[in-house]
Amino acid sequence: MSMERTDVVILGAGAAGLMAAIAAGRRGRRVVVLDHAERAGPKILISGGGRCNFTNLHCAPDRFLSANPHFCKSALARYTPRDFLALVEKHRIAWHEKTLGQLFCDGSARQIVSMLLTECEAANVTVRLNAHIRDVRKSIHFRVETDSGPIESPTLILATGSLSIPKMGATGLTHDIARRFGLRLTETRPGLVPLTLGGIELARAQSLSGVSQPVIARIEKRAFREAMLFTHRGLSGPTILQISSYWLEGQVLTIDLLPDEDSDFLLHRKRDRPKVSLRTVLSEGMAQRLADALLPPNLDQTALTDIPDRTLRGLTAKLKSWPLSPTGTEGYAKAEVTIGGIDTSELSSRDMSVKNIPGMFIVGEAVDVTGWLGGYNFQWAWASGWHAGSAA
Repeated sequence: MSMERTDVVILGAGAAGLMAAIAAGRRGRRVVVLDHAERAGPKILISGGGRCNFTNLHCAPDRFLSANPHFCKSALARYTPRDFLALVEKHRIAWHEKTLGQLFCDGSARQIVSMLLTECEAANVTVRLNAHIRDVRKSIHFRVETDSGPIESPTLILATGSLSIPKMGATGLTHDIARRFGLRLTETRPGLVPLTLGGIELARAQSLSGVSQPVIARIEKRAFREAMLFTHRGLSGPTILQISSYWLEGQVLTIDLLPDEDSDFLLHRKRDRPKVSLRTVLSEGMAQRLADALLPPNLDQTALTDIPDRTLRGLTAKLKSWPLSPTGTEGYAKAEVTIGGIDTSELSSRDMSVKNIPGMFIVGEAVDVTGWLGGYNFQWAWASGWHAGSAA
């Protein structure tokens, strides 16, 4: 097969890869994007319940996990949520803000993918899907072996994502290539992922499967306030996904089941409404099924006035600081992101170039930068991809 030559080869037609392609193409570079999937941006398409939580207005470096928490600052400061929003509005995509600064399409996530592909087309970028990578190596230039022939380029951008959601086509390709070129990786694990429980805790979760409750989930000094969902395997919901990125095996998770109440709320109720039953009071702040599961069986119909203050204080403490010991996570199959990845010490924080391999750039989720739930990881993809493409 004859050798194809181009200026920039990008592996991965996801958020970071397409953004890098647009930036490079606008500068007149000949760009080829390769992806083994049948469709571009599969993670974009499923995100936000199909409406794509494409960024977050409150994006800040302290909402990202990395062995080097300073690494992401430069890229995020120079390509902001407002920059991406300007692109969305240029394409007249209607959007709305949900809770906590999260921006979603009014319509479909397909609009974001369509926007990126339209921008690629305008910049004369070639996007090839169903393209399988057989090998990547470098002599003077990079040579990418594909099932349809070799491509040679002075510039290679690795943007294939990471290990999370393998059914969407996720692979460890970028990590594998990085290792082959001698780059260091930090330890990886699933992030933004449901937690599993065992024993009595699992039995209780299963009996409450489907029940959702606004809570504060806490591990040491890190805490998140959103909804928690009981499942047949343990716990999920936004607050659990958030705290899961900080949870390490063996750690105890503390749940405040009534975050709007103070530590003496049952004593206050006893003073103000002495004849009301404990079951009634608890069901005012949580689902009846959850209240029934947490009630001491001998006190459920008892009036507050007949319950000793010491007992009420003990129950309040349990409700406000419920300790749980997860047995693990639901793994990469259910994880929205991968924590860890390419060691940031190998990369320039300005343009994501590999310091010791001229012409190579690594962007997006493959890098050891992981955002919170709520559009942060897309903003990292847009920013890191944009800067790499602007320098490629």
